[in-house]
Amino acid sequence: MSVVDDLADKLARDTIKAMDALGDENLPEQVAKVLGASSPSSEEIFRAAVRIRLAERRARNFLNDHVQRALEARKRGDAAPPAMAPGADNENL
Repeated sequence: MSVVDDLADKLARDTIKAMDALGDENLPEQVAKVLGASSPSSEEIFRAAVRIRLAERRARNFLNDHVQRALEARKRGDAAPPAMAPGADNENL
């Protein structure tokens, strides 16, 4: 990674932590605007880092929840439920 990538990713991680602590879903957008006023290229990298990190978190939460449900089903002697993304019909997964 370049210095710009490293700094934007660090800012993205810190912003997500602050967003979670404050319950402010709009914080990444506001930070992006401040960053973009001085460096549009850094803003783009920051926005990408935030999107990637939040997407990874959603996917990881889905995976953890699915594994937990499947293990609980196994303990009960039931078949594991199919992995079904929220709002998906699974045709395109």
